[in-house]
Formats: sequence, structure tokens, C-alpha cells
Amino acid sequence: MCGIVGYLGKNSALPVLIDGLKRLEYRGYDSSGIALYLGDDIQCVKAVGRIKELEEKIGGYGAASLLGACIGIAHTRWATHGEPNENNAHPHSDCSGKIWIAHNGIIENYKELKKKLEENGHKFRSETDTEVIAHLIEDVYENELEKLKSSQPLFSKEGKNEKSPNPLYQGGIKNEKSTQPLFIKEGNNKEGLLVSSLIKVLKMLKGAYGIVLIHKDYPDKIIAAKMGSPLTIGLGDAETIIASDISAIITHTKQVIYLDDGEIAEIGKNDLRIFNIDNVKIKKEVEEVDWDIGEAEKKGFPHFMLKEIFEQPESIMNSIRGRIIEEEGKVKLGGFESVSQKLRDINRIIITACGTAMHAGLAGEYMLEEYAGIPTEVEYASEFRYRKPLIDKNTALLAISQSGETADTLAAIREAKEKNALTLGIVNVVGSSIAREIDAGAYNHIGPEISVASTKAFTSQVAIMALITVYLGRQRQMSLVIGERIIKELLLIPEKIKKILSRNDEIKKIAEKYMNADNFFYLGRKYNNPTALEGALKLKELSYIHAEGIPSGEMKHGSIALIDKNFPSMFICPQDSVYEKNISNMEEIKSRGGRIIAIATEGDGRIKEIADDVIYIPKTLEMLTPILSTIPLQLFAYYVSALKGLDVDKPRNLAKSVTVE
Repeated sequence: MCGIVGYLGKNSALPVLIDGLKRLEYRGYDSSGIALYLGDDIQCVKAVGRIKELEEKIGGYGAASLLGACIGIAHTRWATHGEPNENNAHPHSDCSGKIWIAHNGIIENYKELKKKLEENGHKFRSETDTEVIAHLIEDVYENELEKLKSSQPLFSKEGKNEKSPNPLYQGGIKNEKSTQPLFIKEGNNKEGLLVSSLIKVLKMLKGAYGIVLIHKDYPDKIIAAKMGSPLTIGLGDAETIIASDISAIITHTKQVIYLDDGEIAEIGKNDLRIFNIDNVKIKKEVEEVDWDIGEAEKKGFPHFMLKEIFEQPESIMNSIRGRIIEEEGKVKLGGFESVSQKLRDINRIIITACGTAMHAGLAGEYMLEEYAGIPTEVEYASEFRYRKPLIDKNTALLAISQSGETADTLAAIREAKEKNALTLGIVNVVGSSIAREIDAGAYNHIGPEISVASTKAFTSQVAIMALITVYLGRQRQMSLVIGERIIKELLLIPEKIKKILSRNDEIKKIAEKYMNADNFFYLGRKYNNPTALEGALKLKELSYIHAEGIPSGEMKHGSIALIDKNFPSMFICPQDSVYEKNISNMEEIKSRGGRIIAIATEGDGRIKEIADDVIYIPKTLEMLTPILSTIPLQLFAYYVSALKGLDVDKPRNLAKSVTVE
């Protein structure tokens, strides 16, 4: 879940790397570091905390002196092995200080590898799994170099072959009978030595990695390798940027190459070679990113999260634009066309995702069963492959992931493919690992989501679930009338979101009233049970208040024991098919002295008699209420966090893209 950025080109590497780290900071912000090739040496600076701490430290070292470096790598860390401190911060080096490496992922067998290296005399400076990679490369590289030396003739600096070199000459010691030291004529053989050494090391590793490395003996190269962790190469004007995410690249170029698992890139000043772990060259297509840098800026908002909440009318429209055939009550999903016939034959869907994406999947489960008539279940991606899921050729797995890099979700897709299931996806990031792995899918088209807490991705995912429901439903028994009704209501959603956003100040006042609560219940039924789960998740990840999302009907089976005047509840209670049931559950809370905030449908005066505070949303189809009802919950969580003075965009212990298990 760490962020990696590397630069090689005609310009100073330092500002490019620092800017890239800032754009990747949402991936981890425990510590950071930078290694620059300067002169004939590599200099490294590390700091604990946010990128600004690294900037301050670089300033103390003398930033001006580092600006001459045109090649370097940098890293912002989300700790997995070892506490956040400078020793554990990346980049890491080998014993000699020649090899520097930044890594995202987890090496599962690092302990056994480290033990063998220590037995061979290697000294470790950190507790990380990453440092093992640097020492392994050093070990293999030096052994291969010795083999190369022993297989090559010796030459003097004048180039004359020494037929009988002095036996005292050993590894660079000057020949006592000559003023010239002898050395190995390495020629082109050494050129590929670093790559061949890396390949041998990669074959020893178990786990996931996105790696960039530089070597003191190769002043004009960066090597990158990918397995299970994202890496993208940006091709600019006489410069190349390597990063974990395109957000660190698009300020420089929109021309990118996405590395696939098992691929290695050797990046030079005038060339780029991509090959697999068997050193077989691979031809890659250059793709153009359709994101604009302006989409990744705050545009006057105090936080990315608030900006992204207010972008939702536009993001929903972007998700559905061009996909609706209103007069036919149908949906066109271009990404599904290649598997259209297979989709007609499926009789079961498994939705798999993590966190917020899973909550969107839960809303989709209700839609698909009620309107498309397809038995559907939702699985935690983190658990999916550790049980024995019953899958056959008529089962489709639908994976949901904003980043398209979620490690658990990617593993679930691969497990389903092993069992011959059709794999589908809802993904925001074009060219991401999941987007390339699935058989068919739909992009969100919402632009970058920078805040760690997901907002516009969730509502977009629910909207696309509605599109998929109509698409599959119309292949089956859904009538034209029902299809038209869902589509027409979906097209009205953006304007209805604008109406909710106009109540921003009102929601802020309610947040101020409840910001000091220690606990919260979030309760909803049917389509808004997932909304309750999502609302609770937002509050606890942003404000560190304990919040529990539960189905309203389950509250009386134990959880109600916690209710008192200091334990407020957030009820999602629109006027839908379970409205009366929700009202009864609210009465049960009220009779025990609990305070209630209600999300209710405009015009509902009855609910004011029960709830202490009410936030109104426009009326819509029951299946679409999660899109509207979640907007006030996002704003409520945002303002509680902001009023507490917390870091809204970067909550503690979290990262945006979870690329480790």
C-alpha cells in the first residue's frame, strides 16, 4: 500500500520525486525517503511522518546541492514490517550502499531468506522485508560478477593483454611489477548483469512486489519489476517516470505503459526494454490516460474529501452517460458486449469486494435479486479464496474496486478463474490490475479519488450496479416499463444530489452537536442496511469514534443493551417498503432514552415526532435510495472529523489502495 515514484531524464529529479510523493501520500504516510544518483554516488534522505518532514530534512541537507541529480527513486510508506522510523523507511540499500530499492508489497518468505543472508555475513539495518531484496541482489550480483571475471581475459589500462599476470594481483590489487593496475574487460557482459541478477532474486521471492531500484555502477538506469503491486511507466519528453499510481505521472505526461505481473522494465536515458521473468522481451502498447491534472487538485475546497463529495452530481452523470437507451428501457455496457451471450446463461452471481466497495455490492445484491431475478451473494474478498466457494460455469464473479489494485479482490478473481467462472468488474482506474485480469467490466469514469475515505466511488458503484441490473434484467424477464422507470429515475439522481448538498450548512450544525459522542449506531433496513454499514465506516475511519452499522431489525437482538442518552443512533429511514418497520425500531430506541438522527424523505412530518434531528433527501425509487441517503452521512462524517481538527484526507493507520493482504 506504499507509494513508489522513480525519475530518469533531462531535468532535476528531486522536484519531480517530491511532487510525486505528495500525490501518492494517500497510499501511505508513516515515513518517506528519497535516493538520488549524484555525481558518482547515491545519496539518500529519509524522514518519519508526512512528506513535509522529508522536505524539511532535505532543506537541512542543502536541497540546492541535490538538484543536479537527474535520476532517483522515492517512497512513501504504510508500515507492514517494522514500526515507522528512519531505519525502516525506504529506500533500502545493500551492505555496500551501491544498490538502493523502493518496494510496495509483502515478501512472505523474507525471514528465511534473511537468515541465510545473515549466515553469509550480510548486516541488516532495518526490520523490513524489503531490505532482504537489496541484500539478495547484492549477493547474486557479486557472485555473478566473480564468475564473469574468472571467465574473461585480464587487460592493462593500455589494453595490452597480460599473458602472465602477477599472482599477487587479486581483485583490483595493483601489480607490484607494473605502474598500471589490471582489470577485467567486462564489455557488454556486465551490461546485463544487474538484470540477470534481479531475475534470479525475483524467482526466490514469495509474495507481492512493486520494485524500483538503482545501482551505483549503472548511473543511467532504473530497473522496475511488478508482481501483485501496481507500477506504471510514464513516457515524457526525454524523461521517464515510474509510479504506483498515474496521479504521480499525469503532471508530466499522459502516455503510459502499465506493467503486468511478472514483467520487468529496464529504463535507460534513450531506451526502454520490457521483458518477463525468463528474460524474454515483451512488446507493450502505449496508452493515453484520460484524466486531467485538474481533477486531482482541491479547486478551493479545504480537503479532497469535501471536493469529492460535491463532485457527485457530475461523477454519477459520468458513470451513466452514454450507457442508457431510454426509449427502449435498456442499458448498453460496452465492456460487457464481448460476454453478452455468456451473461444470458449465468444463473448465479457472486459479488466480491472489500470495505466501501463491498457495501456497494450489498446494495447491488438487493437490486439483482429483486429486479433481474438472479440469485446473488456478496463475499468478503479477503475470505473468498480461503473457503471452498461453490462455483460452476454458470456462475459469474463480479469484483468491485475503485483502485483496481485491491490485493484481496484480485486474488478472489484469480481463484474464480481457476474454477472457470466468468469474471466481471466495476473499476475506476483504467489499466489497473483488476481491469486487465477480468473477462469484462465497466469503468466508473469518475476521475481520481484522492481522499482515503471513499465517497464518489461508492455512489458511482451503486449507480453502475443499477445499470448492470437493468442490463441483465432486460436479458431476462424485466419489462420495458420497469426498465424505463429505473433509467428515468437514475437520470434524475444528479439533480437530487445537488439538492442534498445545498443542505451542507444544516448538516454541519448537526455534526457539531454530536461530535463529542464516543459511540454511534447506524441503522437501516433492506436497501439501506448497506448504507448504514457505509455510514458507520465513514464515521469511524475519519473521526475515530466507535460506530457500528447494523440492520434495524437486529438491534433488539442484543445491541439495544448499549443504548442510553449518550449513545446516539443514525437511522436511514426513507419512505419505502420497510418504512413502518424502521419507525417501530426508532420508537424502541426513543423509549430507552436514546438520541436519534434520521435520514428521511422530503415531506415526512411524522418522523420529526420521534427523531431529535432530521436530514431530508428527495424521493426516488427504493433501489436508488442508497445513493441519496449516503450523501448526508458522508457530510456528517466529514464535518465531525474536520471540527475535531483531524486529518480528513489521511486518517491514521489507513491507506487508499490496499495492495497487501
